[in-house]
Amino acid sequence: QVQLVESGGGLVQPGGSLTLTCAASGSTLEAYALGWFRQAPGKEREGVSCASRRDGNIYYADSVKGRFTISRDNAKRTVTLQMNDLKPEDTAIYYCGAHRGRMGVCRPTDYEDWGQGTQVSVSS
Repeated sequence: QVQLVESGGGLVQPGGSLTLTCAASGSTLEAYALGWFRQAPGKEREGVSCASRRDGNIYYADSVKGRFTISRDNAKRTVTLQMNDLKPEDTAIYYCGAHRGRMGVCRPTDYEDWGQGTQVSVSS
């Protein structure tokens, strides 16, 4: 098991940027695929971006390709999501998740450990 804590959310204007950071503790992070997910009001939790255990495979949702970048640092036990050109439709609670194993596809049901979430609001 790993414990995950997200930070970096907030209110930003359209076109702005935010960087979310997930700090992990507990089990060796190299054993886990890591991902960022989001849940908007009235919608199911969806995968935004996931990274395999050694960053060999990266997934981005079509809606964020070219705008978001995921990176992980197993030594520092962090995974970040750099978000650029934010749009109102990016507004959601963003969660960091961990999956003990290799990443297949970026599905919330594959992930076992979760952070508490951080709110991202994009509006003018």
